[in-house]
Amino acid sequence: MTFDDPAMTDTLATLDTAAMDALPFGVVGLDGENMVEVYSAHEERYSGLSRDIVMGRHFFVEVALCMNNYLVAERLEEEALDVTLPYVLTFRMRPTPVRLRLLRARNTTRRWVLVLRG
Repeated sequence: MTFDDPAMTDTLATLDTAAMDALPFGVVGLDGENMVEVYSAHEERYSGLSRDIVMGRHFFVEVALCMNNYLVAERLEEEALDVTLPYVLTFRMRPTPVRLRLLRARNTTRRWVLVLRG
């Protein structure tokens, strides 16, 4: 599976933790209230934030404040979404250019933030 896989939204919903941890990019899964329910090993490693600390926290208020804006947090409110954008992460780290992929299937509350570094 690649970052740009067109079937990503459907595929992510079927992966277990081990499969998600094996992906070469970060994966964050949020519930309808933007609480972290999925946090992949890749994201844990590169963000420097352990899964134990992040799980169950509000992603945009407690974990990734630099994404709490109209480009990311507000876009995830859209009913159906699959958009990729260049972004610079700045919270708790030096500025890091990444590509973000924001996903949300129609009629679901699960939102996905994929983070591709490098």
